[in-house]
Amino acid sequence: MGQISILVVDDDKEIAELVEIHLVSDGYQVFKAYSAKEGFEILEKEDIKLVILDIMMPGIDGLNMCKTIRKNSTIPIIMLSAKSADLDKIIGLSTGADDYVIKPFNPLELTARVKSQLRRYTTFNPNSHEEKPGKEIVVNHLIINKEDHRVISYGKEVKLTPIEFDILYLLASNPGRVFSTDEIFERVWNEKMFEANNTVMVHIRRLREKIEMDSRNAQIIKTVWGVGYKIEK
Repeated sequence: MGQISILVVDDDKEIAELVEIHLVSDGYQVFKAYSAKEGFEILEKEDIKLVILDIMMPGIDGLNMCKTIRKNSTIPIIMLSAKSADLDKIIGLSTGADDYVIKPFNPLELTARVKSQLRRYTTFNPNSHEEKPGKEIVVNHLIINKEDHRVISYGKEVKLTPIEFDILYLLASNPGRVFSTDEIFERVWNEKMFEANNTVMVHIRRLREKIEMDSRNAQIIKTVWGVGYKIEK
């Protein structure tokens, strides 16, 4: 198997080079771009498996680049931003990003998040591994096939990112059980949630927009106020 290719898009060359040094030392192949335009050109030519994307860039910013990537691809996207406010995290995740890292960041934390996202993406991609066949889960208007990661909602196939699929599969595999946001985070991200944040909420909202007939009147993923989320039998 060849090296896994990662694209780093940041107009700050020093940060891009710092990220490259740590990723290369972990065995990844790194492509750097200093603008969204350069990034799109690399994405067209190379088999990129993950994108690390700065939000604040001249011209096309990271948020709009993320939106464009998400129109055609479910590859993991990790946002980099100097802003730490919850609203900025929500905006970043709402555009389709899978994770959000605040500058200045610990390079070891960033590489750990890269590995976590790549593991999830590898599992999500049915052509990248051998998986034991599993039966379909059918709950209400949902059909979820774990083996090939296909999801059909109200008779229509929907495209989910790996994290969205993991959240949906967790809830659908345990119909009727209420999961708190902390539980969902710990089960899906495989790490403890040490402080309150809106990461799970944003991903649930994105998921509802894809699988619900009316995301404002959710019929599949139910909110149990003050507790968490569930999918009924």
